[in-house]
Amino acid sequence: MNGRSAMSNAITMPPNPVASAQLEPFLADFRAFDSRQNGSEPLAVKQLRQAGIASLAATGFPSTRLEAWRLTDIDPILQGHYQHPVAAPTVDAAALIPHRLAGCASLVLVDGHFSADLSDLSGLSEGVWAGSLAEALRHPELLALETLGRIARFGDPAQAFVALSTAFVRDGAYLQVAPGKAIERPIQVLMLASGGSTVSYPRNLFVTGAASQLTVIETFVSLNESAHFSCPVTEIAVGPAANVDHYRVQKENRAAHHVASLVLRQDQNSVFNSHSVMHGGALVRNDVVALLEAEGVSCTLNGLYVVSGKQRVDNQMLVEHAKPHGYSHELYKGILDEEARANFLGKIHVHPGAQQTDAVQANRNLILSKGAIAHSNPQLEIFADDVKCTHGSTVGQLDPDAVFYLRSRGIGQEAARSILTYAFAADIVERIKVPALRTDLESFLFNLLPEGDVVRQMAI
Repeated sequence: MNGRSAMSNAITMPPNPVASAQLEPFLADFRAFDSRQNGSEPLAVKQLRQAGIASLAATGFPSTRLEAWRLTDIDPILQGHYQHPVAAPTVDAAALIPHRLAGCASLVLVDGHFSADLSDLSGLSEGVWAGSLAEALRHPELLALETLGRIARFGDPAQAFVALSTAFVRDGAYLQVAPGKAIERPIQVLMLASGGSTVSYPRNLFVTGAASQLTVIETFVSLNESAHFSCPVTEIAVGPAANVDHYRVQKENRAAHHVASLVLRQDQNSVFNSHSVMHGGALVRNDVVALLEAEGVSCTLNGLYVVSGKQRVDNQMLVEHAKPHGYSHELYKGILDEEARANFLGKIHVHPGAQQTDAVQANRNLILSKGAIAHSNPQLEIFADDVKCTHGSTVGQLDPDAVFYLRSRGIGQEAARSILTYAFAADIVERIKVPALRTDLESFLFNLLPEGDVVRQMAI
């Protein structure tokens, strides 16, 4: 898997004693986890996990000397003393009610462990296999074992958290859609963190057959206000002419640390649309890699982050156009208040021969206070001569003329600012096709903004 040979049990530590000290708690956690597996997993999965831990031990965690991690301070994670739970705690189904999305089937994970009792797969049409990744790995007729670990990359310090999460691969959500099947009902993958200084490594794998259709929503939620660390990896294989709508909502508590990786690979003439929403967590890192490895693919990556206080959010985007006639569109917007910090680093890489690529990348940031700071660095790497590629970024405040205009119409200062703030976010909100999810995000914004009831009336 990942093109790597099986690793031996011997782990080579980096020569830097500081790096070794950072790694040791995670290595000790891995040794305990590995011994508990006791041969219960397929050999290929064990080899993949060993490759992950060996890679992490060899590279260490990323430092701010790496460009991709220059503005992401991971010290709070390394000093958090997070523990990997042996088993998931019991969760009352009533605790999930505020987080379930109406009209959606659901796969529920608690601290990375799949819960059949809390999940709801009713109403799904034939042609979809939905359930636990651990269970799917025991079914050779599925593509789980064939696909797991072949999309997400690791091998250098920049991908250390992918390697870390891979070392603890055990369970997660698995979806496989048969060729030609359209799954009309959206599927919510609801990932719950129990807190109490725990760490979870959910591994989600979604595979869609040729000319199939799927809508999936990943939701990250804290069950209480205590600190925890989430390190999920999601791999998505989009088949030829398949259409996937993907949503990711990160709304964990303000004490949570969250480092996530989403890696997708698209086949010929496929369509992938993703919308990420981030408004929780103390430190949130969102890495997205899109491998457009066939002709005629279409990939849309949109995002909205809303942060305040001392929250930190970092979005890292890489889109690889490897074949001709590819289309990609990225729009990430951020709203920052108080002393929040945001970083956006995006790269579109057009390979030689990927002619007639059409790619757009944009990052827009709205600053609501003097203490908030946003960094934006969109990049293009183009090695083909017949392409149309653009990129841009803005960091600014509310337009005083627009505020004055609304005030001249009898709207108060706070309400005017909130109306304009919501209008900035609405461009992303209106692109969300799942009604329950769109309503949930609208309610969050109305409750967050001063004079939210006025904004709600204006938005109707």
